[in-house]
Amino acid sequence: MTIFYKQFSLQMLKDSLLDTAKTTAMVFIILFGASAFTGVFLSLDGDQIISDWVLGIGIGKWGALAIMLLIVFILGMFIDWLGIVMIVFPIFLPLMDQFGFDRLFIVAITAVMLQTCFMTPPFGFALFYIKGIVPDTVKMKDIYKGVIPFIAIIVAVVVLCILFPDQLIYWLPNMLAE
Repeated sequence: MTIFYKQFSLQMLKDSLLDTAKTTAMVFIILFGASAFTGVFLSLDGDQIISDWVLGIGIGKWGALAIMLLIVFILGMFIDWLGIVMIVFPIFLPLMDQFGFDRLFIVAITAVMLQTCFMTPPFGFALFYIKGIVPDTVKMKDIYKGVIPFIAIIVAVVVLCILFPDQLIYWLPNMLAE
């Protein structure tokens, strides 16, 4: 497109390649760190400790699901969605299997909850994108306040997915199965 619009330059190509390399390196660092954490955590039977703890406090399957989603939400304030998936799924999927949850259900509601990662302070990527395009008179505090309704909408959609899984999660897979 840049060639078509006669805006191509070697400097632009160089800058694009460097930005791509930085982003790719960041993703690999996150993947490596999450894999290392998960590997050590699982080798020390951390998954069993979490499982025993959740089962021991007697909150049942819905309480365990709420804890998992709360952990995903809190982690979303500090790490990227990919790191969260690499950390949370190996720990919680076996536990959710014990409670009899369908994996499609767990992955779907977790994916919806992960949408909050992009806008929860202090490290939500969307917050910084917005800050970069608004006038200087708009303060970061105002942006933080402005995303609250959108976070509430995402959480409401998670609750709706939990309450109406047949209509919201399983509808398309069931249509494809017919």
